[in-house]
Amino acid sequence: MHGRALVLGAGGHAAIAWELGVLAGLADGGAPAHDADLVIGTSAGSVVGALITSGVSLDDLFTRQLDPLHSGESAPAIDFVQWRADFMRAREGTDEPQAVVKRFGILARQVPTTTRDARRRTIAARLPPPHAWPATRDLRIVAADVDTGERRVFDRTSGVDLVDAVAASCAVPGIWPTVAVDGGEYMDGGVYSIDNADLAVGSARVLILTLQARVPALCVQSLESAVDELHQSGAEVEIVHPDEATLKAFGAVGGNVLDPAVREPAARAGREQGRKLSRSGIGARG
Repeated sequence: MHGRALVLGAGGHAAIAWELGVLAGLADGGAPAHDADLVIGTSAGSVVGALITSGVSLDDLFTRQLDPLHSGESAPAIDFVQWRADFMRAREGTDEPQAVVKRFGILARQVPTTTRDARRRTIAARLPPPHAWPATRDLRIVAADVDTGERRVFDRTSGVDLVDAVAASCAVPGIWPTVAVDGGEYMDGGVYSIDNADLAVGSARVLILTLQARVPALCVQSLESAVDELHQSGAEVEIVHPDEATLKAFGAVGGNVLDPAVREPAARAGREQGRKLSRSGIGARG
């Protein structure tokens, strides 16, 4: 049983910057949500989870988002209209979650594995050394098995390198290569759920920071169903989505959440949103 859980959802550079901004803003207002007992990260959220449990201060993590030269990353060259169409076709003919995720795995395997090493270096560069699981915090990182369609949750007891766990959770099918872990192939945990908030069942209070899923959603589990499960378990649940100012920040770079250029405006908008939220009691210790 955990007292407080923090759930961090998917959404590329936009979500990473916004979530860090919100957490910094909450802390500015005296609501240190980042020190929750349990941290659950999916895709972009796995990066944020690894960052806030690394021992590096929130202010330093926030400042890194303002540096356009920090990561040296560029937006992937991909036709997002075609990419989304491929995902929607994979969902046709079945509503069985595991079967749908397995079809997403077929898309994931289409990305050449020759880019794996470069992608792992990119993920490693996002995280401060020594790239170790937190010893005293419960950090859980979510990925999906390419071949079985099953959800996999990595933590410090899994025997999996932290960088590999984050890389697996961030391996968006059709964009980034799959990640080999324990003899299996893994892809982005966001194909199962954009936030995987149901994994926080057992916590008394749950704060969820997540982008809103597009309609129709590409993942197989909705936030609404997870929140219902949390409520049934007796949890107090708070949900934070990007506000209007943050959405404008996303739009300033064409709405491409995978474009590193979104980092600075999203982080700044997120921090202001977090400060406002702190005044309403969101994220406060209970």
